[in-house]
Amino acid sequence: MVAFVSQSAPDFTASAVLGSGQISSFHFSKKTEGQYKVLFFYPLDFTFVCPSELIALEKRAKAFEERNTAVVAVSVDSQHTHAAWRRTPIDQGGIGPVSYPLVSDLKHEICRAYGVEHPEAGVSLRGAFIIDQGMKIRSAIINDLPIGRNIDEILRTIDALQFHEKHGQVCPAGWQEGRPGMQGSHEGVSQYLKEHEGQL
Repeated sequence: MVAFVSQSAPDFTASAVLGSGQISSFHFSKKTEGQYKVLFFYPLDFTFVCPSELIALEKRAKAFEERNTAVVAVSVDSQHTHAAWRRTPIDQGGIGPVSYPLVSDLKHEICRAYGVEHPEAGVSLRGAFIIDQGMKIRSAIINDLPIGRNIDEILRTIDALQFHEKHGQVCPAGWQEGRPGMQGSHEGVSQYLKEHEGQL
């Protein structure tokens, strides 16, 4: 069964290189308990678009931490290849010692459970799943192999989810932290559009 938005996120245990550089067994739900989660699939280590995405994730590590959000990256490479990629300098195509886990999905079980296995290439599509503290998938961003993701959009989506949970309001198109939300009703949308239609 493939996971979809609004459904429970498939749990897993797999080998991973942790942020400390240690290779260890990684139980997804236990290691991220009490946190929001970004499960970040990418095709392969030592490729082209992938290091730019993982470095962008690392540069925003503090922003994810401020949102009580754990970042977990997954590809079909082995944990040993992950470790070698972390040891490779950035100017030589590596990613450096990133602070989040790199999970090994050698058997493709995780990418299949999340529905992001490329049907021909045998690697993961560029899937980013935002998962809440109750292990429910709240957002899925899936790009084809040539198209890198916008990490700031992932952060914006986490902000929108947390705003909704705190205030009970819904978030209109382009909503960003600090902007007003909308009451989820006919009156609410009418009032919002009357006041903010020019910002859309």
